[in-house]
Amino acid sequence: MIAEVIIQTNAKDLNRVFDYKIPTEYEENALELIGAKVLIPFARRKELEEGYIVNIKENTQYEVKEIAKIEEKYLNKEKIELAKWMAKRYFCNIADCLKLMLPPGSTRKINNRVKEKSINFVALKKDEDEIEIDIETGKIKSQKQIRILKFLLENGDSLISDIEMFADGSRAIVNTLCKNGYTEIIEKKIERDPFEFKEIEKTVKLKLTEEQERAYNEVSDSMDDMLFSEFLLYGVTGSRKNRNLFTIN
Repeated sequence: MIAEVIIQTNAKDLNRVFDYKIPTEYEENALELIGAKVLIPFARRKELEEGYIVNIKENTQYEVKEIAKIEEKYLNKEKIELAKWMAKRYFCNIADCLKLMLPPGSTRKINNRVKEKSINFVALKKDEDEIEIDIETGKIKSQKQIRILKFLLENGDSLISDIEMFADGSRAIVNTLCKNGYTEIIEKKIERDPFEFKEIEKTVKLKLTEEQERAYNEVSDSMDDMLFSEFLLYGVTGSRKNRNLFTIN
């Protein structure tokens, strides 16, 4: 089975469908994939491209690559047809029209996403009681090793930088404890928040000018009366016609 895919791009030369082979495990319900977001290899690019399946067919005359990954389904046939009509009507790419129908955050390029970060931690490998016994019986003689082990017993998995700062340890001593089977290095994924250090100030509603207020009320009254009238707005550039007038709920 073959999927016709629209690539998420602004390039005019790519404003068409590209054929891709559907993975075998999805072939039985292939028609249900129309509207799904996919990751696909394209040309000689190393990174996968985002695209959307807009049609399914049996065969193709081209030698095609296989879809790398099928993600969520955001679109349906009606939205796809609307996007095609909009692209033809307003002389723009189908991908740009499809983008208008997607939920926020679903069109970010793969290489622009916040990547997961992994950090190495030092963790205890032996049972806590066994470590306590080895310390008490003198099996572990190094005071620096004992300080590190007690630090881990009290604080759990820790960064080497914390061990160096608070337990007067070193990477070499940690490596010795790992070699002797008391500790191990484990990798943990850390969730990264792109807004962690961004200060967001609370805004207040903009105050309309007298002319904007009159225009707003006229449009609002028309909507309340279910008239759906057409309005032509006059205003200089930067007068916030869209921003102020059409924030009507």
